[in-house]
Amino acid sequence: MFAASHQLLWSMIGLLLTIGGTFLEAYGTTPPWSWSQQGIKTFPLGASYQIAAVLFVGCLGGKSAGALSQIAYLVMGLTLLPVFAQGGGIGYVKLSQFGYLLGFIPGAWICGHFAFKARPRLETLGFSCLCGLLTIHICGICYLVTSYLFSWGDNQNLSLMEGILKYSWFSLPGQLAVLCAVTVMAYLLRHIMFY
Repeated sequence: MFAASHQLLWSMIGLLLTIGGTFLEAYGTTPPWSWSQQGIKTFPLGASYQIAAVLFVGCLGGKSAGALSQIAYLVMGLTLLPVFAQGGGIGYVKLSQFGYLLGFIPGAWICGHFAFKARPRLETLGFSCLCGLLTIHICGICYLVTSYLFSWGDNQNLSLMEGILKYSWFSLPGQLAVLCAVTVMAYLLRHIMFY
């Protein structure tokens, strides 16, 4: 669909955005209609822009560029470069939440797959981002369950349900807000870039 140079460019952009987004927490603001009375106040959404980068590159670069950028991200992090939230290294595979990082690869691929199935509309891009986000969470939960069943992960003294709540349920509202922002930005950029 895209030339190899185009996919490589989007893979590099996706990699850089994912690394940068790992360390940037997402914030929301109070509604604009209340700014005159209360002023502009921000509040944390409980998510980073890492998920936004994964979905964004899928929406703009396609499935191959999205998956390649996340493979590069994982390889960099597992080879001791401190690109993960808590550093890097092969020991990350023992963390219960590593499955969510693994889920970035199929999540970006699925997002990119659906993003280019039809003309770029808010609904189709929103659906593709939602599919990518759900894929990430499914992979993460499967990894959590596996690590609990075989007792090989670092479970941080959490029960399985506490792990699912901590890594999926509590972060989901903030990630959905970020997903909405990604959908709008991808929609605008796809129309500006005419593809």
